[in-house]
Amino acid sequence: MFKNKMLQWLIMILIAITLIALASFILWDYLEGKNQPTDPSEQAANSVENVKPKKMTAQQMKDATVEIKDITTNLAGKNYVKVNFAFLLENTKAKEEFELLSTRVRATIIQTLADLTAEQASGSKGQDLISTTLINKINPILSKGKLVRVDITDINITNN
Repeated sequence: MFKNKMLQWLIMILIAITLIALASFILWDYLEGKNQPTDPSEQAANSVENVKPKKMTAQQMKDATVEIKDITTNLAGKNYVKVNFAFLLENTKAKEEFELLSTRVRATIIQTLADLTAEQASGSKGQDLISTTLINKINPILSKGKLVRVDITDINITNN
């Protein structure tokens, strides 16, 4: 009889400890999620934070770069943009994967540009916004490396 009551108390204590531990893990995850930055440039910095920059030669940079040219789309409002990009990837495996996903990348670029007005896309701040937003949206779809840099090689914003 004493052993039965002792066993019941032991089971209740173990269940209580398990529930407390589970609640603390859920709370920890929730609080960590709130600490994520909302600024695209901060998100881009966080996404490539663990990428250790190694000095690339000019040939290595050329070998790891993918160009996407002549993307023309409407901006939010009455303007449209024609733009060319150069994407620098971490390694050649990432470049190969990026090239295989080129249709998805082009769709991501068009979607990103469609959310911007001509004022938001203009100037160096606008180009930084476009570049960091693309890094944030493209890096999650890559599994064999990271997108390190996005350069806008040509941009032309035109009014309708």
